[in-house]
Amino acid sequence: MTDQTIDTTALEDRPTKPALVKGFRCRCPNCGEGKLLHSYLKVNDECSKCGEELFHHRADDGPAYLTILLVGHLLAPALHVSYVHWRPEPLTMFLIFAFGCTALSLFLLPRLKGAVVAYQWARRMHGFGQSK
Repeated sequence: MTDQTIDTTALEDRPTKPALVKGFRCRCPNCGEGKLLHSYLKVNDECSKCGEELFHHRADDGPAYLTILLVGHLLAPALHVSYVHWRPEPLTMFLIFAFGCTALSLFLLPRLKGAVVAYQWARRMHGFGQSK
C-alpha cells in the first residue's frame, strides 16, 4: 500500500465554503463559470472555461442519501402540521406531498451532487490535489 498523502502546505488554499456554493450552483468549483454537470447528473471530465479536471470525483451515492435526508426532514414535519391543522382528504394530501417530494428531490439531487464534487475538490480528495 502506498502513502498518497498530499503536502497541502506547499499548495495554494482552496476555501471550502465558496467551492460548495459554486458546486451547489452546478458550476466549476475552481472558476465558478463552467458547467459542472451535463445530462442532469453526469459530471464533465473538465471545466470548459478554466480546464480544471473534474473526473476525479467519487460522488457515488452520497448526493442521493443527502437528498433523501433533506427531503424527509423538510416534508415529514410539513405532513404532520398539515394533517393536524387542516385535516385534508387522504387523496389530496397524498397528491400534494407526492408531487412536493418528487419536485424537491429532482431539484436538490444535481445541486447536492455538485456540492459533493466541489467539497472533494476543495479538500483535494481522490486525485483533485494533483496539479496539471
